[in-house]
Amino acid sequence: MMSKKIQTWRRFAEALQAILILGLPFLKIKGESALRFDIPSLRLHVFGCTIWMQEFFIVLAATIFFTLLIVFITLVFGRIWCGWLCPQTVLMDFTPFVDKAKKKGFMYKLMAFSLTFLISVIVAASLIWYFVSPYKFIPDIINGRLGAVTWEFWIVLTVIIFLNYALLRHKWCATVCPYAKLQSVVFDRNTLIIELDPKRADECINCMSCVKACPTGIDIRKGFDAACINCAECIDTCNGIMFKFNKKGLIRYAFGYGGEGRILRQNFFVVGGFVLVFFIFYVYLSFARTGVDFTVLPHMMEPKITKDGSIINAYVLSVKNMLDKPVDLKVAVDGLGNTIVQSIIEPIHIEAGRMDKFPLFLRTGKNIDAKGSKKIKISMDDASKKIHITREANFQIPDEL
Repeated sequence: MMSKKIQTWRRFAEALQAILILGLPFLKIKGESALRFDIPSLRLHVFGCTIWMQEFFIVLAATIFFTLLIVFITLVFGRIWCGWLCPQTVLMDFTPFVDKAKKKGFMYKLMAFSLTFLISVIVAASLIWYFVSPYKFIPDIINGRLGAVTWEFWIVLTVIIFLNYALLRHKWCATVCPYAKLQSVVFDRNTLIIELDPKRADECINCMSCVKACPTGIDIRKGFDAACINCAECIDTCNGIMFKFNKKGLIRYAFGYGGEGRILRQNFFVVGGFVLVFFIFYVYLSFARTGVDFTVLPHMMEPKITKDGSIINAYVLSVKNMLDKPVDLKVAVDGLGNTIVQSIIEPIHIEAGRMDKFPLFLRTGKNIDAKGSKKIKISMDDASKKIHITREANFQIPDEL
């Protein structure tokens, strides 16, 4: 019998994905997890880069990009994600004993569901590792220090995953999966589908092997069905049957009905164009990121006039270094002419991942052509000029001037 070539590649892709999802939290880059959102500090660690809450516009741009990318892939390749990489499908392919348990005795069912529960425990833990480092999670379990909230999340996730893989299984893909609903909007007549070659339909011997092999239980011979997840189980099965008659399988991947579709078409360029635009926008935001931010806060000292007639204003500079290295910054003020004197220890030194506050005192002569307040700009630069941040502030002029 002909070997199941497509399923071999599917299993390889699924195994690779499983290793990636389970192993990624254990990978450390620059001392932090390769991908983890740290809830206490509200920081996202992404392959050696730390994104703080103030910079989450970068994450928003990345989210929009990946959403559009999924729409684009669905438009061109249909539900290829569902059949090849979706965690739902991957875990179902790795737990076929649950389907077999329906026809087996009590002991087999007990072992099958016990193993499924154990897998659910591990999968639930792996999801938590993207928020709590496994290097902290595992020792805390061993030493009995795992927090109550973490325990609750772990238990709830385990129960949900177990019920899903023990009871729902492929029914999820065919009914309530939101991605399955999306395809009806995104698909066009050129999208990649699985079909029975209409030119060879009369060669079908009605062996029903394709129907029995389909995990969602559809009959692909009746035409396209929204429940099809593009897993190609029916293709390999039909190839095996027809091989006995020295013929090629009747079921195939095809772009559009009858294989008459085109990859390059209007929708391809429209959606692909949006994907490219948001990718460029995301890359721009990533490279334009300074990693340093500061806020001008009011000082307890009120604006005042000295004996020589100079005006003094005081501020507090709250500076946050979101980079993985320390920075030294120089402060400059614009908007008050050359008579300004700033009192601050320069350069400002901020350690990596720290926030600190520095007082800033500004003094200028009485020759100011404004009453009440005057807009000024306070800027910070590093020696290389790669960091340049400017904030506006008000220089208050006392009424008695």
